[in-house]
Parts: sequence; structure tokens; C-alpha cells
Amino acid sequence: MELRQLEHFLAVAEELSFTRAARRLHVVQSGVSAAIRSLERELGCALFERTSQQVRLTGAGAALLPEARATLHAAQAAQDAVRAAQDTLRGTVNVGAMASVEVVDLPALLGQLHARHPAIDVRLRLATTGSAGLAHALLSGDLDVAFLSLPERKPAGIDATELATVPLVLVVSAAHPLAERGKLTLADLAGEPFVDFPPGYGNREVVDRAFAAAGVVRRVALEVPDIDMGAALVRHGLGIAFLPAFAVARTPGLHVLEVPGTVLRWSMHLGTSSTRRPSAAVGALLELVDLHVIAR
Repeated sequence: MELRQLEHFLAVAEELSFTRAARRLHVVQSGVSAAIRSLERELGCALFERTSQQVRLTGAGAALLPEARATLHAAQAAQDAVRAAQDTLRGTVNVGAMASVEVVDLPALLGQLHARHPAIDVRLRLATTGSAGLAHALLSGDLDVAFLSLPERKPAGIDATELATVPLVLVVSAAHPLAERGKLTLADLAGEPFVDFPPGYGNREVVDRAFAAAGVVRRVALEVPDIDMGAALVRHGLGIAFLPAFAVARTPGLHVLEVPGTVLRWSMHLGTSSTRRPSAAVGALLELVDLHVIAR
């Protein structure tokens, strides 16, 4: 069994497509197919179910997947050790984050990493399924590092360091009738249309928990996975929202309302796998994170 075979297997398993795997590996598709057939002959079983419509892992393929990842990580660690001895860091760091979240200055962080270690390749993925999706990608090995919001009980298999806690404030457009009110309760908001993130995002979970604890049913009329878009929708009168304070500060035309007795805080974390040792390249990134945290 060769590392190249495992690399090809992992690419197909993650992409569930021989075509996309070949594109990702920068090889011809026939080369990927040949590597998989050779690996299946060595193991004496099929690793994928192939049809004209889809590619799926067999039971044997699913069993091999975590072992293949662990083997490739071990091989990478061996290469890192040699390169570190030569004072040249190489490797790939897969980073996940959420859009429009001003907790870590991500461009500055990645820029400093590149300046120090230009041979490190960074792959950045902005979340499309929120913190839940980023956590799943960490657990599966698709990501090495993620900037995300985790629930009070973090998932097993993830190490998390809290970077900042951001207050969520209730905002309406300056022209909204509620803007004339001084103070409100959550019950006062029961009939209002809300703008919020989709389920799976940490700030959505914080607000959902607060309303559930108060026994108040709210109506989420618009779901958007972007803070700035959410703020703009509120500004144009399409709903009200609990938004991070930093988003309010940079969006004109919003009015902040007090909700006495309700303190909503949204914590952001640096997440890594607790079951895989970070590569030297990942370690180089982690060393720089604290220098680029904007909000504490």
C-alpha cells in the first residue's frame, strides 16, 4: 500500500467524484481510477460503489477512511520534522471561518503567516453551514483550524479556546415603530418578523435559547448567513434582529433597543482536532492567532 494510493482514495472519498478528485489532485481521471483499483485489489474488497449517477463509500471504504487520514497525517508529521530541522516549513493548512465576523483579523493573520513561511499553502473555507458545519469539517479532517462559535458543551473530538465574547444587541430600523419604545421584553417581540442566521450558526442558537427559556415563540422571516446582509435588511425595515455590537457600529440607520434582564453573549472560539496532532504548518498558524484577535 502506497501513500499515493491513500491520497487518491481520500480525495475520492471526500469529493465523492472521480472527476473532482482528479481535478483536486491535478492528475488525469484514469490515474485516480487506476490507483483505486490497485488499492482495492491489495485489500481484496471494493471501497466504492460506482454508478453512472453517483459514487458512494462501501462499508469497507468507510472503515478505511479514518485510518487513511491518520496515516497521511503521520506521513506529513514525518516530513514536517525533517523540514523543521532544515529551517524550512512547508505543508498545507486548511482554515475555516465565518464571513463578516470581526473577531480575528484573518487577512492580517494569514498575511503574517505567509510572510514568515512562504512555503506554507493556506486553503481558506468560509462557512456555508455555520459553526455546526465547521465543527463537522474539523471532526472529519477536512479542516485543520476553524474560527467558530461552539455551544456550552463542545463536541467530543474538538479542542476549543475562547477568543472573544461579543454582546448581541436588539436592533430595529430608525423608522421602525419600536424605535420609539424605551425598553422591551422578549414577550413584546413575539409578533415581530426577525432577521437571523440559519440554524447551525452560533448566534442563532444563542437567541433561540433565550426565547425558548422565556417561553416566547418568535417568527424568523428572513435567514441570511452574513452579518452585514442581516444588518442591511433590518436597516431597510424588513425585520428586527439581535446582532453583534460590532455590526451595529458599522451600519448606519439602526436603532438599538434595551431588553432589561436579557443579556445575550456570543462566544467565538479557535477550534482544532483533539484526536490529530497538528502539523508544523498548523502549529505555525496557531502561534500567531493571539496577535490578531480584535475583540476580547
